[in-house]
Amino acid sequence: MNNIEDFRNYCLSFKGVTEKFPFDKTTLVFYVMNKMFCLVDIEAFDYCNLKCDPDEAEELRAQYSGIKPGYHMSKKHWNSVYFNSDVPAKLMKEMLVNSYELVVKGLKKTDKELLANMPN
Repeated sequence: MNNIEDFRNYCLSFKGVTEKFPFDKTTLVFYVMNKMFCLVDIEAFDYCNLKCDPDEAEELRAQYSGIKPGYHMSKKHWNSVYFNSDVPAKLMKEMLVNSYELVVKGLKKTDKELLANMPN
């Protein structure tokens, strides 16, 4: 994902995803069932914030210099992942999927059912 459009299209390809600018005019936030799973600055496009399992978050930060505690987020549950860094594109995509799935896993039963019944 070399640019914001590719990144945006990938995030929007997940089931039930919506996007908003809740904080300012440049921070694009992706949601599943009104729960955030990814934030990215559309102008700078230098990193994204992704939800992560706390144990895995620590391991990834130790392995890659391009993965840091989530900027302006809970450092325990969020990582900032830098695009032009030592983080492989494949891992970036896996982390996006994991962030989405972590949020889906934490949804209320009724929201999970609504999501399951949405068209792809």
